[in-house]
Amino acid sequence: MAEQRGQERKRKRLKVRFGIDEVKRMAFTGDTSLEGLFLITGQPEAPGCRVRLEIHLPDQTRVLAEGQVRWAKKVPPNLVRLANKAGMGVRFLRFEQGRQDYLDYISGLR
Repeated sequence: MAEQRGQERKRKRLKVRFGIDEVKRMAFTGDTSLEGLFLITGQPEAPGCRVRLEIHLPDQTRVLAEGQVRWAKKVPPNLVRLANKAGMGVRFLRFEQGRQDYLDYISGLR
């Protein structure tokens, strides 16, 4: 299958809280890019859903964003660490707070 992403992905482990109406579940990123991120979670939302994201950068900066789930792979919670790409890919739709902080971090400027 051909790669559909236009941006380079970087392996970064960031703590992320997420949810549909409110950020109530926790996950970690597997990789990130300027356009989106991959969340490692045993409870992914369905493709097409809009999700709210609260991304915690290493310097404690909190980034608030909204994204759309592009794909999801659900596995039992006890197999999340063993399964390949268990979680969901999210494409950013908009940032509410911390956009430039996130972009600087991903670009290696921070």
